[in-house]
Amino acid sequence: MFELAPRTDTRELAERFGRERFVHIPEIFRPDQAEELHRQLRARGDWKQVITRGDSYIELDRPTRAQLAPDQAKALDDAVYAQARTGFQYRYESIRVPDAAAERAKSDDVLARLAESMSSDPVRSLLRTITGAEDIAFADAQATAFSPGDFLTGHDDQIEGKNRRAAYVLNLTPVWRVEWGGLLLFHEGGTVRGLVPSFNALNIFAVPVMHSVSEVTRASPYRRYSVTGWLRAGPQP
Repeated sequence: MFELAPRTDTRELAERFGRERFVHIPEIFRPDQAEELHRQLRARGDWKQVITRGDSYIELDRPTRAQLAPDQAKALDDAVYAQARTGFQYRYESIRVPDAAAERAKSDDVLARLAESMSSDPVRSLLRTITGAEDIAFADAQATAFSPGDFLTGHDDQIEGKNRRAAYVLNLTPVWRVEWGGLLLFHEGGTVRGLVPSFNALNIFAVPVMHSVSEVTRASPYRRYSVTGWLRAGPQP
């Protein structure tokens, strides 16, 4: 299980979340555990690229994408940007974690251990205190990797029946520059506020809050790794 790093700023974080509806929590877990998780994510080959298509999405594993002819890859790229111009669209790689507690328990995947930790009493207690949502019962999870050209357009995460109280992003990229994009942006009318990926930091924001992830630029030498999900009320499957 992942262990919380010691902290004395919980009250300050709760006050900030109450004012801003989002908060940045530095050094959330033991550094050695975050470093090992980052190492394992970089080494994995089971990533799938996810892209919105209408009201659903498509998944493409790396072998499938490698077999695309140049004209096929260009057509897919053009379709992604065409939808992004006027509607909701995303493109990034993902590894999903099952919601069901029983499936997580029998898995040897480090991501299942992280999801269990995010749903454990110590972490749940901290997140309830910070968000003020006392009915948070569990966290769902997926690993994400944004490569140059990947992005996520504006949305508010509100889906009927999901009982989402807040969203979270656990940043897992050790080195990042603001110029590389991949910023978590909060939309506030005609202005935005953004968070730069910061290693082993947990960003939490209320649902619904309009937000997006800016496109990772070609200047970035790294993928933008994170684990994301929602803090949810109601019984865990």
